Amino acid sequence: MMDAHIVGWGHTRFGKLGDLDLEALIREAAVDAMVNAGVTGDDIDGVWLGNFNSGLVPDGFCSSMILHADPGLRFKPAIRCENACASGSAAIYSALDAINSGRCRIALVVGAEKMTALDTAGVTSALGGASYQAEEQGMSFPQIFARFAQAYDAAYGDPAEALAHIAVKNHDNAMRNPLAHMHKPVDFDFCMTVSERNPMIAAPLKLSDCSLISDGAAALVIAHRSVLDRFSRAVGFRAAEMVSDYLPLSAKRLEHFEGPSRAIQQAYKTAGITVDDLDLAEVHDCFTIAELLSVEALGLAEPGQGTAVVREGQTTRQGRLPINLSGGLKAKGHPVGATGVSMHVMVARQLLGETGDMQLDEAPELGLCLNLGGGAVNSAVSILEPVKA
Repeated sequence: MMDAHIVGWGHTRFGKLGDLDLEALIREAAVDAMVNAGVTGDDIDGVWLGNFNSGLVPDGFCSSMILHADPGLRFKPAIRCENACASGSAAIYSALDAINSGRCRIALVVGAEKMTALDTAGVTSALGGASYQAEEQGMSFPQIFARFAQAYDAAYGDPAEALAHIAVKNHDNAMRNPLAHMHKPVDFDFCMTVSERNPMIAAPLKLSDCSLISDGAAALVIAHRSVLDRFSRAVGFRAAEMVSDYLPLSAKRLEHFEGPSRAIQQAYKTAGITVDDLDLAEVHDCFTIAELLSVEALGLAEPGQGTAVVREGQTTRQGRLPINLSGGLKAKGHPVGATGVSMHVMVARQLLGETGDMQLDEAPELGLCLNLGGGAVNSAVSILEPVKA
C-alpha cells in the first residue's frame, strides 16, 4: 500500500449551475473537503487542481483560485494539471507522488469544470481539442466514440442492446444520488429507439448513449500515513496506475480498450488482486460504448463477450460487480476536470459506508476507479480500500 491516504472529501452538485462560476465551484468543493477532513489551510502543504478548460471559460490560469478557500492556503504551491477528461486523476496522481516522496504531508486536490457557460456547439468545439488535430480536427467526441462502437460492431456484432441496458442502469443508479445532474429514469425501449426525444447524434450513438454537459467540482484531502492519527477515517490506495496510448484513432484497434486494459492489469498486479476481488467500480462512461469496453477491459468478459455480461445484469447493484453506482458520467454528469476526483470521492464514501441510498447492502472492501482522457488515450486506474473507519 502507498503512504498516501484519502482522509476527507468535498463534492458539489453536478448540473447546470448558472449561479456558480469556475472559482465558486472550486472554492465550494475545497472548503467542503477541508471541513470534512478537519483541516485548515495552514495544515495543507500543497494544492493541485484538475481542470481541462480548452476554451470552456476564459480562466486559463486558475490554480490559485483554490487559495481563496482558506487564508492559510496563501503562498502554498498550487499547480493546475490538464490531461483532457483525466485531468482530475492527473491532479490526484501528482499529489500522490508528492506525498509518497515525503515532500508533502497533507495535500488538497480539486477537480473542477464550468461547461455550461457555452452553448452545445461551443462545448463540442472545446472538447474537440482533446482529439488528434492532424487527423481528427472538426470531429466531435460523439463521432470519435462512434468509431469505437462501429469497430466493435464490425468485430463482434451490434452492441445496441447492451448500450441501452447500460444507459438504463446508470440513470436508475443516479436516482439514488442527490448530487447527480440527471434524476430521470429511462427505459430500454426509449434507449433502443431513435426519436425526436432521442435523436441519433453520431451513428450508432443516440442521445441516450451520451454523457451530460455539466458544471461541478469535487475535492480530496490526501495525507501521509505518518499523520493518520489526526484523522478519524482513511481510505488507502492499493494501486494507482496511469498509462498513455497513442493519440490518433488511426493508430489503435478501436474494438479494444488497449490502454485501459493495460492500466487495469498493472493495477491488479500492484494490488495483488483479480477482478473477482473487486466489490464495485466507477468507470468512465462518457458514452455507453466506453462502459461496455471497460467491462471487457476489467476482465469481466473476453473481448466481444461483454454484451452478454451487461444483458445478464452482472454490472447492476445486485450483480457480480456493480459499476457506476453514482450514475456515472452518463447520469451523474461529466464536468470534465472534476470527473476523476468525483470517482475517488464516490468509491471512498462507499468503502466507508457513507453514501446513504447509494450504499451497497454488503460493506465493500475494494473499489476501482477508471478515468479516461480523450479517445482512451490516457487511462488512470486506482484501487482503493478502507484503512480507518
